[in-house]
Amino acid sequence: MFARTAARHSQNAYVTNDLDRAMAIWRDDFDVPSFHVFANDAPGLEASPHYEMRIALALVGGVEIELIEPVPGKAPMHAEVLPQDGSFAMRFHHVAMRIDGALADFDAHMASLDPQRHPVIWSGALGDMMRYAYTDERATLGHYVEHVWFDPEFYRAMAAAIPSYPG
Repeated sequence: MFARTAARHSQNAYVTNDLDRAMAIWRDDFDVPSFHVFANDAPGLEASPHYEMRIALALVGGVEIELIEPVPGKAPMHAEVLPQDGSFAMRFHHVAMRIDGALADFDAHMASLDPQRHPVIWSGALGDMMRYAYTDERATLGHYVEHVWFDPEFYRAMAAAIPSYPG
């Protein structure tokens, strides 16, 4: 899944139970002054199952850093590594492989994965602008892998909103 022509490692993602505190850690300890923050509630978002979360993105040295705060009880796959006692945590969750090209390239990428070795456990779409699927690689890699495709125009607009460091 990593050695595919149109796929490239584009993101490291962390889950947290306090997005503001996690962003402060990235600001104070890792010199990332700001993030683009939003909720995954875009009109037309289709997901199975439907998860709710707040997300913060920054591009650091060419790799996107994603911080995810799952809404309690609304994103179990993302919340499973967080403590149940309410104490603060930020934990590594997944890498993302962005599939470049047309939607057909994403479909071909997904079709090339052996579903027995790389089971898809969550997937969704935002109209014809985005597709994503998460494979469960915890038994071998210790984390999930997100496979994501964006319509090029949609990606350019989204990327323009994400702060990039160094500037």
